[in-house]
Amino acid sequence: MTRSPSHDRQPHQADTGLSALLPEGAGGDDVWIDVLSAVDRTYADLVDYQERLERQNREMEDLRSFLGSILSSVSDALIVVTRSGTVLETSASVEGLTGRPGAAWHGGALAAMFVPDAAPALDAALAEAANRRAPVTIEAALRGHDGPAPVELSVSPRMDDRGRIAGYALTGRPLGELRQAYSELAESHEALKSAQAQLVRNEKLASLGRLLAGVAHELNNPISFVYANAHALERYAGKFETYFEAVQQGAERAKLMRLREELKLDREVRNLREAVQGAREGAERVRDIVEDLRRLSAEGTGEMVAFDLVDTASVAASWVRRGSKAEVALVFEGLPGLRVIGRPGHVQQVVMNLVQNAVDALENRPGGRIVIAAAIAGGRGQLSVRDNGPGVSDEDAAAIFDPFFTTKPVGRGTGLGLSISHKIVEEHGGRLRLCTDGEGGGDGGACFRFDLPLAEAQ
Repeated sequence: MTRSPSHDRQPHQADTGLSALLPEGAGGDDVWIDVLSAVDRTYADLVDYQERLERQNREMEDLRSFLGSILSSVSDALIVVTRSGTVLETSASVEGLTGRPGAAWHGGALAAMFVPDAAPALDAALAEAANRRAPVTIEAALRGHDGPAPVELSVSPRMDDRGRIAGYALTGRPLGELRQAYSELAESHEALKSAQAQLVRNEKLASLGRLLAGVAHELNNPISFVYANAHALERYAGKFETYFEAVQQGAERAKLMRLREELKLDREVRNLREAVQGAREGAERVRDIVEDLRRLSAEGTGEMVAFDLVDTASVAASWVRRGSKAEVALVFEGLPGLRVIGRPGHVQQVVMNLVQNAVDALENRPGGRIVIAAAIAGGRGQLSVRDNGPGVSDEDAAAIFDPFFTTKPVGRGTGLGLSISHKIVEEHGGRLRLCTDGEGGGDGGACFRFDLPLAEAQ
């Protein structure tokens, strides 16, 4: 029997290619479309992944370049180590300190970079930094090309993403530079102190200059009194010499009685005592004025001593009043005595500045009145100076203690009085301030108050 040609086709010819994988009855065109779509998606994902890789590579290169520029530019020595103490990175400045390229230390032990004596302190600093999770500062010496190179080393722990210690970062600055910087800072501080002392002296001289007229008047009165009594004593001495000369010549009693009556020796004896007493009082007054001047011109930079704040304020206020032409009433209130700790010369200058400002504010104002009050508040001695003048505006109050700030006309003030006074009180551990509205005492003027430590329990 003859077969049809269609039955002579081999089975493997119909089942070759992707069609053999397709399920029976599936359409070939639809499957090819799905396959091509899957290939397109896969290729797109590969392209996107490649772009991300390239972008991340660029970012890593930028970061590497950035870190490299930092490591090459920092002046302090920077050493990055693992948790076990293996050196990973070093800054370019390490080469300048050790004389060896930074790469020569990479992969080696951290202790090898330092002198043997520094190992215990270095190990202790790493352990403490890990325990505290905070920087620890020590002094250690690197192996320098000319011998040990001491540095001030700050050891800080490095954390990973999970907050665990991954290693340490050590930064060190040569101690020679630090000590030089400290020396320059100390010199600057001394220069500042010297300039401040000079300002204090200049302001004190300015205060003395304003008081010269009062000083001359105060000295002229007792000296004139002494001079007049000295002339009287000279006249009395001449009369007594005449009488005693007659006695030595053997004059008769009657003649001596007449001479005594003519010379009025009985009255002159009484006058003699009064003249001596007057001369003594005048000399004592001169002595007191000189003592006040000595206290006022004292340097005041010595040790703190115990002194009576009320007495010092009284002397300072009296000097200002002597040099002032204004008719101002000066009143003391509060404690009659208050012993505090400080430098009397400087505190006296503070009170003089405050009283002088009050006098200037009351110029050409009738009924001017200055009240100085001493009290104890908060366990400290307190002194306030207030007046019934125009007061201080809110705008001026904000800058009242600034150097060279003044509301006085040109040539009447330096603008340094309150600034220096504020600094002096701060050096005594106190504070000079402008009183608030409720502390002014109701006079409507300005009120300044400062406090000092008490000398004893009062």
